Amino acid sequence: MKKVRTKVFKKYNPIGKEEMRAVQNVMKTGILSDFLGKHDPKFCGGNYVKDFEKRWADYHNVKHAISFNSASSALVASMGAIEILPAEEVLVLPYSMCISATAPLFYDAIPIFVDIEDDYYCIDVKQIESKITERTKAIISVDLFGQSADMLQINALAKKHNLKVICDASHAPGCRYRNGFTGTFGDIGVFSLNQHKIIHCGEGGVAVTNDNELALRLQLIRNHAEAVVADMHYYNLNNMLGGNYRMTELHAAIAIEQLKKLPKLNQQRIDLANFLTEKFSKLSFLTTPKIRQGSEHVYYIYPLRYHEERTGIDRERYLDNVRKLGIPLYRLAGGYIKPLYLEPIFAQKEKFRGGFPYTLLPEDKRPIYKSGLCPTTERYYEKEFLVTAYHYPPHTKADMNDIVKAFEKAALLK
Repeated sequence: MKKVRTKVFKKYNPIGKEEMRAVQNVMKTGILSDFLGKHDPKFCGGNYVKDFEKRWADYHNVKHAISFNSASSALVASMGAIEILPAEEVLVLPYSMCISATAPLFYDAIPIFVDIEDDYYCIDVKQIESKITERTKAIISVDLFGQSADMLQINALAKKHNLKVICDASHAPGCRYRNGFTGTFGDIGVFSLNQHKIIHCGEGGVAVTNDNELALRLQLIRNHAEAVVADMHYYNLNNMLGGNYRMTELHAAIAIEQLKKLPKLNQQRIDLANFLTEKFSKLSFLTTPKIRQGSEHVYYIYPLRYHEERTGIDRERYLDNVRKLGIPLYRLAGGYIKPLYLEPIFAQKEKFRGGFPYTLLPEDKRPIYKSGLCPTTERYYEKEFLVTAYHYPPHTKADMNDIVKAFEKAALLK
């Protein structure tokens, strides 16, 4: 079999001389982190951390940006900031990084899964209301793959039922939605600066909010809240057991330079993804990404749906054909990730021995995590989803053409 491509794809690397200079400047100061876990001007970090937070807040047109050592830490802190209590429920997505669903468990709250949309793949607004009970406290919405969830409808439902909204915008930094950006339409928005994301500083995260009280609580939980609340004359002790979720000066210096590059990096991904969509839309066995009205799509991942009934080849064999033709699709290309509720921590309800915190609920009120819970997610995982991630600089449309040719030819190999 003659390969369509023998040339190795280049790795995505947005780190350049600017970030190297920034790190050197920090190193020269000798101050690699500048937080103090007490009531002090340095309680909120050093100069680079504060500069980065101001730049992030200004860019997103929000009042507050609070940096963290990861988006996971920011999500956990967000649960504490909204004063979640044991046995309260949080509506979550089954088709995302696990922390999007496990964050409530850190406070012994209960994740309730809502299926994804059939077309845009974010949380299905039409199914949210049926999942709300008297115990529901919040919704964690995920801007999956790089575009916004239906935040107008989510916020309308949240207002109707007095719920808090946490936006996980880790896949969609700098993605424009309506008159703003993803991550800025809820009570708290969370972004990731993990090495795999569109921009990164190795490890890092940011939470944004326009609520002064939530901002303060996020800052407290980030930095040993229990040691400072008395000195700061803060008297709401609910969830004021903090941690060390702080970003270093080194990471902040890198993140400042990365933020400057975000618009260009997003546009390069959009241009290559649009080229793929134009070509793939001519192949009847593939469904290309659909973009929500009022939203951009910055394509952290380029999601496709594969229809084996139109080729006579099952998905795994089709993917194997693509690989043989020279496109090294990664392991999760077929199906993305297993629905989260099928993972043991959910399916077996064993955060603690004996099934706590689920045992806080009457037996007939406890959620059931098993196959069939979210049919759309399961169908995409088992049969249809096919995700790729080569639409990034410095790749060109010529590189995208190789991908298209391989995908087309793979359907002809029986």
